[in-house]
Amino acid sequence: MTSATLASKETFKVLVCDDLSDEGLQIFRAEKNISVVVKTKMPLEDLKREIADADACIVRSATQITKEVIEAGKKLKAIGRAGVGLDNVDVETASKKGIVVINTPGGNTISAAEHTFCLLMSMARNIPRANESMKKGEWERKKFTGIELYDKTLGIAGLGRIGSEVAKRAQAFGMKVIAYDPYLRAEKALEIGVEVVSLDELYRRSDFITLHMPLTNENKNMIGEKEISMMKKTVRIINCARGGLIDEAALAKAIEGGRVAGAAIDVYEVEPPKDYALAKLPQVIATPHLGASTEEAQIAVAVDVAKSIVDFFQGKGTKNAVNVPTVDPEVLEQIRPYLYLGDKLGLLLAQLVEGQILQVDIKYSGKTADYETTPITVSIIKGLLTPLLAESVNYVNASVLAKERGIKITESKTQSADHYANLIQVEIRTEKKGTSVAGTMLTREDTRIVMIDGFDVEAVPDGYILLISNKDVPGIVGQIGTLLGNNHINIAGMTLGRDVQGGQARTLLKIDSAVPDNVLAEIKKAKNILDAKLIKL
Repeated sequence: MTSATLASKETFKVLVCDDLSDEGLQIFRAEKNISVVVKTKMPLEDLKREIADADACIVRSATQITKEVIEAGKKLKAIGRAGVGLDNVDVETASKKGIVVINTPGGNTISAAEHTFCLLMSMARNIPRANESMKKGEWERKKFTGIELYDKTLGIAGLGRIGSEVAKRAQAFGMKVIAYDPYLRAEKALEIGVEVVSLDELYRRSDFITLHMPLTNENKNMIGEKEISMMKKTVRIINCARGGLIDEAALAKAIEGGRVAGAAIDVYEVEPPKDYALAKLPQVIATPHLGASTEEAQIAVAVDVAKSIVDFFQGKGTKNAVNVPTVDPEVLEQIRPYLYLGDKLGLLLAQLVEGQILQVDIKYSGKTADYETTPITVSIIKGLLTPLLAESVNYVNASVLAKERGIKITESKTQSADHYANLIQVEIRTEKKGTSVAGTMLTREDTRIVMIDGFDVEAVPDGYILLISNKDVPGIVGQIGTLLGNNHINIAGMTLGRDVQGGQARTLLKIDSAVPDNVLAEIKKAKNILDAKLIKL
């Protein structure tokens, strides 16, 4: 989705801002067109200076890629996060700038799940405190009596990749697993044998609670004083997800007051913490953000992010991009012709529409409805906004720019496509009127515009098109042909469409060159001509 590729003579600079395993660096060094620069722990001003001429940058969790840093990256095309969380990357600003943000969602899944379960087991059997006691030469068996996991209820908040892996391990120990996830498909929960419950019910029923949610404004401090009051006094809480999901002061108070039996914490609202009061409690197991700290995970995320950046520069798509539709390479290959058609439909509408755009309704019919259509929708919006906005519009920022402008976008699908094997119909609503177009793929290489405002037409969507609204009377074609011929404009193709005999019609002419303004004005004034527009696709 970028015109820059490694096939060009251009050299791309990749700035690595945090420690990255050598296996990832070697992937960059194997590419002749990539210059990799490794500079870690840079002060802000140094970072801004280094990123100014970088085409991509790679970070882990330490370096903050803020709006200020992004704006300093004048050539920046991609930001890679070797890990899952993006708390340290301003994704919104990157999207507005047309910069792809890529993470590695699968690289540390197993490591994070295993760390979660290690903490859970260690907490259940008081292993850290017993170990510390033994090192002091003590032998206090009764003091460190634990509890079994068997038949206990584990509540998982967030049943994504990591949460699902934790569920598998819990089930192997004979635990009952309940889960809350607002985006969880019922069939997935059924597939892995997990009971889906509300968040309040999860708090009330669980013996152990583990968090695997992203940090958002909505779920910040999702476990606080109020939520703790719903829980069993024997509850034990684990957080290996994101700092800020738990009100640390409220949790510390609850543990000290005997309201919570224990906690195991790997992530903190501020890292490193300014206040270690929670970590110092004897009922708390605290680790310094070690969820992904295994040799295997470090290599996996480094390799994943490096491959993704190289693929991006080679024009192979952005499988793990968080701010552009994620498409499997095989799916991308299937829908690629429709991306082209979608872009052309949007571009066509941009030149037909009148007034402020309020809503875009997209209907996919026939074979097109079988595909993943989100990327096609993005291509339509990109094509639509490109001629209308002064700023650069691309596959990354098109949806963001539409949302900022209050444009509502709807999608619908149907297996029926009337006379076509596949059809994409797009209607734009403004405060003045509605405008619609439709296109189809005759073959993978042969696209057609087949409808404009309900009138049947046919045109290859490239080059110049003269679209004329006229009364359905004899002589129109000859009249317009003479005007164009007198001005040395050749007609390459023509289609006619009308509503009813003697009513209104659309005359669509494919022409080899642009129509000068004075000639277009003359056409508009001609007898029985209602309007004329020159379109460039």
